[in-house]
Amino acid sequence: MKRALSALGVTACILGIAAAVTKSKFSAALKIERERVRRGSRILSSPFGEIEFALAGDGEPLLISHGAGGGFDQALFGAGRLLAAGYQVVAPSRFGYLRSSSPDDPSPENQADAFAFLLDELHVQNVPVVGISAGAPSALQFAVRHPDRCRSLVVMVPAASVAGDPQGPMPSQGPLQKAIIERVVKSDFLFWLGINLAPRSMVRSVLATDAAVVAAASAEERRRAYEILWNVMPISEREEGLRHDAWMASTPQSMRLDQIKAPTLVISLEDDFYRTIGAARFIAAQIPGARLLTYASGGHIWVGHDAELFVEVEEFLKQPTEKLA
Repeated sequence: MKRALSALGVTACILGIAAAVTKSKFSAALKIERERVRRGSRILSSPFGEIEFALAGDGEPLLISHGAGGGFDQALFGAGRLLAAGYQVVAPSRFGYLRSSSPDDPSPENQADAFAFLLDELHVQNVPVVGISAGAPSALQFAVRHPDRCRSLVVMVPAASVAGDPQGPMPSQGPLQKAIIERVVKSDFLFWLGINLAPRSMVRSVLATDAAVVAAASAEERRRAYEILWNVMPISEREEGLRHDAWMASTPQSMRLDQIKAPTLVISLEDDFYRTIGAARFIAAQIPGARLLTYASGGHIWVGHDAELFVEVEEFLKQPTEKLA
């Protein structure tokens, strides 16, 4: 009996130590991520509340509408090749992300108007716009509502439900994805634990990408995939934005795509688990003169195609834009 109690005591001690070590590691990681998202951005007061944004690089301004789980930091992380190409990236945090306000009406239309307000304050007349994933609806609405300000438009893996699309709303989530949205989105600890204990499942559920595709990719692309995942931390500071995006993805949005005048490039991948390929085809078909670029494999974060994809984007952005002349 004494031996049994002793064994239980040792087990409890070990579990207590493990819990303390886990808590210490989590606290250290969270501190790093919180400090990271407090650097390099500015706050602008607007009719939509506070707009957080960052500027990086020199040259022609280019606005990025980031995806779900993002913020200005996600936009800057994904803009490395555009910065190297000589653009100045304007990277706002969309409604509900990080330090940007969550207005009563967080619609893509209002977000587009908030982009225009930001550009006014920066004294920028017109820009190329890149809309990524759940940031695509706001980018599309910017092109519709502010045609004289959208020099060209790139829509990447559009996590968008567009009224009239025969595909209908974005696909319903599986049990694991629902758990992540409903529980993990509220908890930095659970998200951190998921990355550490089940990274392949997190790649599948959060990044909508086959973990086997990531495993077979180059070291650089594997590192990029997991950095995208890690950069969602702290997820608690992105909760409102994630909820807005989840609602928009399941609710068809009315968009006058046929009125978009800007030269447009639409990009998606056949094996994106968010099924953005259907939305991409529909959007490209509705926008006059739009070009559709697809890849067979690479998932929602285009694993294995980052370099060649951005070569295509850079070449597209270099093309003359007489429509604004």
